[in-house]
Amino acid sequence: MFIWRSTIAAVSFGYKFLKIASGVFDLDEAEMILAMLGLIDAALVASLIVMVMISGYENFVSRFDEASDADNEASFLGKLDSGSLKIKVASSIVAISSIHLLQVFLNADKYADSKIMWLTLMHLAFVASAIMLGFLEKLMSVTSKNDLEDKA
Repeated sequence: MFIWRSTIAAVSFGYKFLKIASGVFDLDEAEMILAMLGLIDAALVASLIVMVMISGYENFVSRFDEASDADNEASFLGKLDSGSLKIKVASSIVAISSIHLLQVFLNADKYADSKIMWLTLMHLAFVASAIMLGFLEKLMSVTSKNDLEDKA
């Protein structure tokens, strides 16, 4: 299921890139900025899918034994636990929301003020959630570290 989603995301990114590349000389500056923001948004969504795929495999199927090799270039494979995954997903969601909100602000004349307000409030809710997840993860890491010291 995830492989299909990542394939669809890659095809979608390629289509958007070809569409922008074919019209690079026809677009004005604002349209080019919006197009590039769309590409960045698609890349962030694709990386979010890959991150969840890798972490889901590691957490529920099997650990990557190759991640412990010093010569391995993909050293991040053994380091995605559930806490760090939550922080990375929340950060990606905030980044995606930021890009979408920037696209809305650049086209503010096409949106009603109430819609812009609701999009801004939703973005602020994502930011607050990410901050709270980061705070809780830090609190839990300190608590687990203290528990390990007490047992020793």
